[in-house]
Amino acid sequence: MLPLPTKRMRIGRTPDNDIVLSDLTISGHHAELRRTGETTYEIVDLGSHNGTFVNGQRVTSATLTEKDIVGIGNATFRLTDGTLREYIDSGDVSLVAQDLVVEVSGGKILLNHVSFPLGERSLVGVIGPSGAGKSTLLGALTGMRPADRGVVLYDNRDLYQNYAELRTRIGLVPQDSVMHTQLTTRRALQYGAELRFPPDINARERDARVNEVMSELALTKHADTRADRLSGGQLKRVNVALELLTKPSVLFLDEPTSGLDPGLDKSVMEQMRDLAHDGRTVIVVTHSVANLGACDRLLVLVPGGRVAFFGPPEEGLEYFGESDWADVFQIFDRQPDRDWAAEFKASRAHEEYVTRPQNVPAVSSGPKAAGTQAPTRGGGFHQFSTLCRRYLRVLASDRAYVLSAVLMPFILGGLIYLVAGSTGLRGASAETTLIMLVVGVSLSSTIGSIFELLRERNIYIRERAAGLSSGAYLWSKLVVLGVVSIVQALIVTGIGLGLRPLPPEGALLTHLPFAELLIAMAVFAVASMSLGLMTSALVKTINQATPFLVLIIFIQIMLSGGVFPVGGAGINEVSWLIPGRWGYAAVASTADLNHLLLRGSTSINSLWDHQAGTWLTDIGGMVVLSIVFVVITWWRLNKLSPGRRK
Repeated sequence: MLPLPTKRMRIGRTPDNDIVLSDLTISGHHAELRRTGETTYEIVDLGSHNGTFVNGQRVTSATLTEKDIVGIGNATFRLTDGTLREYIDSGDVSLVAQDLVVEVSGGKILLNHVSFPLGERSLVGVIGPSGAGKSTLLGALTGMRPADRGVVLYDNRDLYQNYAELRTRIGLVPQDSVMHTQLTTRRALQYGAELRFPPDINARERDARVNEVMSELALTKHADTRADRLSGGQLKRVNVALELLTKPSVLFLDEPTSGLDPGLDKSVMEQMRDLAHDGRTVIVVTHSVANLGACDRLLVLVPGGRVAFFGPPEEGLEYFGESDWADVFQIFDRQPDRDWAAEFKASRAHEEYVTRPQNVPAVSSGPKAAGTQAPTRGGGFHQFSTLCRRYLRVLASDRAYVLSAVLMPFILGGLIYLVAGSTGLRGASAETTLIMLVVGVSLSSTIGSIFELLRERNIYIRERAAGLSSGAYLWSKLVVLGVVSIVQALIVTGIGLGLRPLPPEGALLTHLPFAELLIAMAVFAVASMSLGLMTSALVKTINQATPFLVLIIFIQIMLSGGVFPVGGAGINEVSWLIPGRWGYAAVASTADLNHLLLRGSTSINSLWDHQAGTWLTDIGGMVVLSIVFVVITWWRLNKLSPGRRK
């Protein structure tokens, strides 16, 4: 207990604070407790990276009562009888699932009233046949996909109501890797530390924590090895290391031994047991039953998401009356209508291992919520900078990408150069040349972006749960891909038209028609790239994105107005939503295509007029569409955020 301040008390990581917390997730000067009256106090966040929380909700300032819980990093504070009481989460925490139910559309139950307690410093195995709800349970326990009904208590605090604060104390290693395999072990962990730790922590402190984690998981000798050259077991350990950077109190692993030989399977389970007994609770979802003896508790689920057994693993086979877990699973298949959950509830094991330890009332720590969004950390620019540097390194390490990104614009530009012929944009081939130009830029920009968010979806969701800003993530993609797309567009336009006859003057830049073409194609490249990113955010798989790539290029061509008139009812309005319509119109305006095509005809497209106002309107159309695509992408990225209760 600490005496309350007469004026103010500063809390942070550095020694000059009144309360010093040695936690790397805490900023140097994190928050202040200020006296505002005779007996009233408020907590004020000092622009911290990971936030200050009151009753699980992030605040900039809040007046405190004795009922309020203040969360800063792994520490919590409470005003009690004129003193400030401090609690440090050192990993000795309990986790209790109470009556969890998950139901999907159509009334299908994935989790059916699942309840069990997890003790401190324990290794818990979760097994069951396919369709038993193991992954669904993992999502409910971590808050990644909250249960529709029921509660998860983290040290007697409602995880869902306090998710914004407690998510940093929970580590999750999904079955699929959540790191960029083009990076080395050390580099991946360094970027992970930069994203999770405050920007006022220097590189030496971050590297010390990275080295500590690598040593703990026997990864030091693989520090400079690219992740795609590691074995399956080594790659899984690197993913575990990413989670251990912040010293979570509870660690979940989904199929950590999948694809490993029996020796590695045993080694991984023993290592998980050591991690648990070293000061955290570890929950392992697994199909492997060979080394369940390493667990302190075992949870057995049956199809329909019901609990068939919970207790020490050595009692599991005895409970089912079998000598092998394969035989137990066969019984589940042979007797699908048997009420295993009811039998377990009536058993001595349920009374001893579930009912008795779980007689703890749920603690409400704040206002009831339908679900909380994964919080955004402070220091958005710091995250943006880290993400840009990581993304550039990932791209540079992918030789196939670099080769295609460099060669594609030169090949496309060369084809346009051949199509343009000796008359360039002053003769009969101008219309075809401009169509080829739009196709080339659209192709290079869309290909570079349409698979990007899909490839990183698992990485994004996990990092979002750890506090990644969706805005910083999206801006890093927009800036890096935008620069790449613009450079490619300039190369395509420069090679295709730079040495061919150009219009005598531009629509806006009268004496610089070539510069006007470059600007139009640069803006069009950004619009096409934004359309690709939006598609990547909306579709679910790469197999779905591939036909969309073809469709986008086809629509950009057909509704550009350069293949056939798009003035018909409905078609004209639809074409306004396509960047190709405005991109083609901008270069057609510069080339004065109406004048070239007139030749006695009365058909003139007003968006092609060789006027400054028309050209700016065409550019404005692409800018507006880019903004719309980016907003939709940002909305979708936020929808993918964990911690939302439906």
